[in-house]
Amino acid sequence: MKAFKSLLLILLLATYNADCIAQHTNFNSQRNWSLNKKEFIFGVGAMNFLGDLGGRNRIGTDYSPVDLDFGATSIGGLIGYRYRFSPRFATTSQISGGLVRGSDALTQEIIRKSRNLSFRSPIASVSQRLEFIFYSYEQYGSRYKIPGINGHKDKNVQAYFFAGIGATYFNPQAQLNGKWVNLREMHTEGQGLPDGPKQYGFVTAIVPMGIGFRTGLDKVWRIGIEISYTKTFSDYIDDVSTVYPDQAELAATYGNDAAYLSNPSYQNQYWFAAGQQRGDKQKDSYTNVNIVFYKNLTYKPYNYKFARSPKFRGGGRYKF
Repeated sequence: MKAFKSLLLILLLATYNADCIAQHTNFNSQRNWSLNKKEFIFGVGAMNFLGDLGGRNRIGTDYSPVDLDFGATSIGGLIGYRYRFSPRFATTSQISGGLVRGSDALTQEIIRKSRNLSFRSPIASVSQRLEFIFYSYEQYGSRYKIPGINGHKDKNVQAYFFAGIGATYFNPQAQLNGKWVNLREMHTEGQGLPDGPKQYGFVTAIVPMGIGFRTGLDKVWRIGIEISYTKTFSDYIDDVSTVYPDQAELAATYGNDAAYLSNPSYQNQYWFAAGQQRGDKQKDSYTNVNIVFYKNLTYKPYNYKFARSPKFRGGGRYKF
């Protein structure tokens, strides 16, 4: 009888250890994907503007990535909270920011270069997006790190599309006598003049969209890359949209600095007279390429060394 009890105990222990090794290996199970529900995310990367200023050596567009001016690339970053509510879908609340800029001096296209406009603008955005996970290969190894027992290795690979809505703050600026000046206050397209356009605001709606890929570093940390394109609903991120105002009227109303920042052209000035095209009415946009880190807030790793401590063996209750 004593031998039978010993054999039964050995079988129970073997079954327990096998379960420790094999659990969480099936992505399709509720137990597996639900261990990745909540994540804190942060990232940093490159940011580039698509608008009326700068661009390639050609007539530009405000929306096409083929017009990206890599010489005007700046740094951006993000933080957020990701909630995965099914095996194939997640939603992310995100705060992102950075600096966008553009300069006609960086292009060889003759009209844009002669126009000689430039700007920079801080960008601060909040957004909510939906992610569709179109590819995944996820597998957990042993939850309990027991020496001498080898289990499956951790695997966590995801590829996904995303799109969302949000809002962004912007404030275009240009350099004047070595100082940065807020262009909105200069009324550079005649905002406020009798026949001028309406003054633009500091906030616009946005639609971010893109693709991402990530892989696991361990059960808690992931790293990935995201490429995003953000459409805005403003054409004034760079302070350029419509036509040139009358320079004499602008100077009389808002000062000589406003008149200069409105039209700093240095050659072929007859192209840039009052009523001539200063920009176009295509809405501005920007792109981001970010390296993103994810910290899993749902999974609670088990500490085997702690389980061997006298306090644990003494019957303390712990949440795993």
